[in-house]
Amino acid sequence: MNHPLRLLTMLALACTSACVACGTDEPLEPGREYVKDMIDSVPYDSFSPNPVLRDHKTLQPPAPGTLALGVEPFDYAATPEDALRAGRELTNPLTSTPESIARGDRVFHTVCYVCHGDRGAGDGPVIPRFPRPPSLTAAHAKGLPDGQLFHIITRGQGLMPSHAAQVRPDDRWRVIHYLRSLQAGAGGSP
Repeated sequence: MNHPLRLLTMLALACTSACVACGTDEPLEPGREYVKDMIDSVPYDSFSPNPVLRDHKTLQPPAPGTLALGVEPFDYAATPEDALRAGRELTNPLTSTPESIARGDRVFHTVCYVCHGDRGAGDGPVIPRFPRPPSLTAAHAKGLPDGQLFHIITRGQGLMPSHAAQVRPDDRWRVIHYLRSLQAGAGGSP
């Protein structure tokens, strides 16, 4: 057999083998598994001992300085001084658009409404059982910088707990846009 014919025969044999190995007549029949240990790994439960690791713990702590997925660093403590500093240093990165205000409205009515009420007056449905929060349309609230409002939503203030776990950072800024629209419509509210 000459060289080109032998090469052509080997190529045809390789193509036929590949087609036979990849296909199956039965769609529900699994194909062949090679290197089974790489397909079916042996998992360890999160809190079970693990003889492979140095400290014998399966669940390892995150590397120093890492943040959970979706978490943004916020280098302000839950103190009045840092609230004022956030007011000086942070500005709303989002443009006030009808869409952002509408999103802020939805988030406000999902998270803030129960205490602050429909129009931010501090008359939400839980108020008979809890102390009344200050009105968000009062002169004091109108004078707060956006960064300080962001800090209050993120870290909490007084009896109000942090809402960082419930409201994403970009939605906090949208709530502030919505709050500003409430304040603009409230005129000279006390």
